[in-house]
Amino acid sequence: MTFASLGLIDPLLRALATLGYTEPTAVQQKAIPAVLAGRDLMAAAQTGTGKTAGFALPLLQRLTLEGAKVAANSVRALVLVPTRELAEQVHNSVREYAVNLPLSTYAVYGGVSINPQMMRLRRGVDVLVATPGRLLDLHRQNAIKFNAVQVLVLDEADRMLDLGFAEELRAVYAALPKRRQTLLFSATFSDNIRLLAGQMLNEPLSVEASPRNVAASTVKQWVVPVDKKRKADLFCHLLKAKRWKQVLVFAKTRNGVDQLVERLQAQGYAADGIHGDRPQATRQRALDQFKAGEVAILVATDVAARGLDIEDLPQVVNLDLPINPEDYIHRIGRTGRAGNTGEAVSLVCADEVEQLAAIERLTRITLKRVDEPGFVPDHRVPETNASGEVIKKPKKPKKPKAGGTKGALGRWTESADVPEPVKAVRKVPAFNTGPRKRKP
Repeated sequence: MTFASLGLIDPLLRALATLGYTEPTAVQQKAIPAVLAGRDLMAAAQTGTGKTAGFALPLLQRLTLEGAKVAANSVRALVLVPTRELAEQVHNSVREYAVNLPLSTYAVYGGVSINPQMMRLRRGVDVLVATPGRLLDLHRQNAIKFNAVQVLVLDEADRMLDLGFAEELRAVYAALPKRRQTLLFSATFSDNIRLLAGQMLNEPLSVEASPRNVAASTVKQWVVPVDKKRKADLFCHLLKAKRWKQVLVFAKTRNGVDQLVERLQAQGYAADGIHGDRPQATRQRALDQFKAGEVAILVATDVAARGLDIEDLPQVVNLDLPINPEDYIHRIGRTGRAGNTGEAVSLVCADEVEQLAAIERLTRITLKRVDEPGFVPDHRVPETNASGEVIKKPKKPKKPKAGGTKGALGRWTESADVPEPVKAVRKVPAFNTGPRKRKP
């Protein structure tokens, strides 16, 4: 199948040829005709399989063919995403697809000054990519109007709920025109997302280009058990022993990111980190340098679990397992993209066994465990089964110590020397055997 056979117009086909796109992916084959037909859509596909093109290409075609000129402070198509990094990634893709079209695109998100965004929106935008919080800030200041929105796209909506954007999504939904096309694309669909879709979508077509909540088969996954306090030591050991060249590392906390980056830099590695406390300009610079190969090791919290698209990233390491098991799929989905192979290794301590079980239950696979010599943990990670259940071993009965038993005098004696127990004798009051005295 070709992109031309899907009904895409020539300017889009020329842009795709320039980008090296040859054949549509499974999700694109199913989604593009449905979006061109004006259907509401729920599409599930593994990360890295072309979801952005699946909604952006037909969306751009519809806006072009309708030919309407966007009004001041208005938007014709709105794409909501959970993070700043994903906003930049999606916007860059949309801009590349639209290079031969008379359409304007823009991205707005927090962490940067709002004034330049307000100035740009005065001219109107055909396709706006936005995070929910900044979008509502601009709407409340009358910098953007929703009355002209024809298409709403919810990209990675499950992550938006995880980050606490439920109220913002409801506020945007209430302000949008009732007649519009709504598209929901995600690598995973939680029950809450399906409930949201039931409220926001009108008789949607459901498309699943891959099994729900399954990691890409191109990613080799395994687990290395380790004591919690030795995780950073183990990572540095593996980095050197396996000669990893480019690695994306996920840590649970911002302090964990900073500490590992500082340690790696002290050892002479080109390392940097990104997390929510760092300014957006600093985060974007670190991402750009990592993509360009100027930074070999990027340590991040889950802000990079979605929105980081590197064509051939070979290695992802989970220094800490995520709290939400679905984030594991997105983390390791940074490697093994676009048909390439990749590796994902998780350093797991005993405290994380419940998170490990949840990941295995979600992905329906039992992750292979590989002990690293010199780092075998004192606190063993409990075993899990194919259903993602923790196998709790029964407690063994206490055995008497081999040295014998403790004697009555508090010293250790051989069992043959233990005296027979002495039966307690009840004291009987003495009888008066003399002559009985008669009462007067």
